Amino acid sequence: MKNTVTSFMAAKGKEKLSMVTAYDYSTARMVQESPVNAILVGDSLGMVMLGYENTLAVTLEDMLHHCKAVARACRDPLLVCDLPFLSYHISVEDSVRNAGRLLAEGGCEAVKLEGGVEFCQEIRSLTRASIPVMGHLGLTPQSIHAFGGFKVQGKSIAAAQKLLDDARAIQDAGVFSIVLEGIPQALARRISSELAVPTIGIGAGAGCDGQVLVWHDMMGISARKPKFARCFAELAPTFQEALRNFDAAVKSGEFPSSEYCYQVEQEEEIAARIK
Repeated sequence: MKNTVTSFMAAKGKEKLSMVTAYDYSTARMVQESPVNAILVGDSLGMVMLGYENTLAVTLEDMLHHCKAVARACRDPLLVCDLPFLSYHISVEDSVRNAGRLLAEGGCEAVKLEGGVEFCQEIRSLTRASIPVMGHLGLTPQSIHAFGGFKVQGKSIAAAQKLLDDARAIQDAGVFSIVLEGIPQALARRISSELAVPTIGIGAGAGCDGQVLVWHDMMGISARKPKFARCFAELAPTFQEALRNFDAAVKSGEFPSSEYCYQVEQEEEIAARIK
């Protein structure tokens, strides 16, 4: 069954929602064959696909490139794409134009942006343009320099109050869902209980309405594994074994054997007679 913004919102209080990142056609095809509710083309691709230290160098063109690839395989999951750094920070007009490109050219069905009350105007403008918006609060990776690194947020009463106020504000501005990242589980549970829209946790505990993980983290192929990332399959050893076996087979001459070669009639004669 096709997952939509409407079905996402209707799941609140009824069933948990699952979301994973994907950045290419092959991964998206595997997610498509699963019951996972949503795919996020995250700007985390800067770190896991492009080798950057953080997400700040990711461009709108990067997001479009990867979103197009994912969209070619994604039919049933809701497809959400991140608005990258500076694509919605400068003006409302830029925000609508850039988000519109992700839908029209990238093929996604919703965009995600980081930030609270300070981005309510952008959220209202996007939803007015019929562009569904997922919010993102807590440890927002585009703000790591302001935070002083990848640190848990909402650890004081004042900081926790700010997150709750931000969640209420962006809900009122029109988001259909909110990612809560890197905050204490009791705070995430409280925010989730206050909102009418579903929350999607990542490092925010089980009290959220759903969970999201980065594909590379959950498959055990990340260079750096966050505390909150449970590995659901240790694929790195399998990949390394396959590479070792391939290397050995090539060097021994065992691969490719005749079963992996093309054969035609009189091929030896043909090969011998050409000049």
